Amino acid sequence: MWNENRSSGALAGAGVRLESPLVGAQALLDEHLAQQSKRFRLRERPFLELVNLRGDASDGAIAAAVQSVLGARLPTEANTVARGTEYEALWLGPDEWLIRSNEARTPELEGKMRTALGALFASVVDVGSGYTVLEASGERVREVLSRGCPLDLHPKMLQRGQCAQSHFFKASIVLIPTDEDTFEIIVRRSFADYFCRIMLDAAAPIVS
Repeated sequence: MWNENRSSGALAGAGVRLESPLVGAQALLDEHLAQQSKRFRLRERPFLELVNLRGDASDGAIAAAVQSVLGARLPTEANTVARGTEYEALWLGPDEWLIRSNEARTPELEGKMRTALGALFASVVDVGSGYTVLEASGERVREVLSRGCPLDLHPKMLQRGQCAQSHFFKASIVLIPTDEDTFEIIVRRSFADYFCRIMLDAAAPIVS
């Protein structure tokens, strides 16, 4: 993800060349966005920081170190999200979290976390170059998602403050409701082009 000819926002001054994994599907995505449908809309949120954290949240020293960076305590309840000012932490397992920035930025979170954790027994890995984030929204977004995702997506079952690991057809995803009719979806770089194309194909009968 970190090699392209366009820069954005906080990254522009860093001289970093960035390339979205959706570059091959960009024309298709642009065509979709030009429709400005209220039923369904898919857009990319590229270049967010993504860091995988492994550790014991019951260890007070680890919890305090992470909180000092994120501005929020690690979520310990399954499939929940903790939001700080600049970052949010997604629960992936009893000792695993995916931490992401709220905006695109030059990667710095891994370094901050390593400094805060010091010699504590924890693992921090920057995985931002292996994933991208898309936002799906609209009045019928849950219907579109349900065409390829086996989860119960009713608002009572999956709502803001939660997250879920699943798949959309053959692409593994992390699904995060951010509003009543808006989801953010984290997908592996290797599946990003496939995911974009098959989601737009699933949405076509609904949008038209």
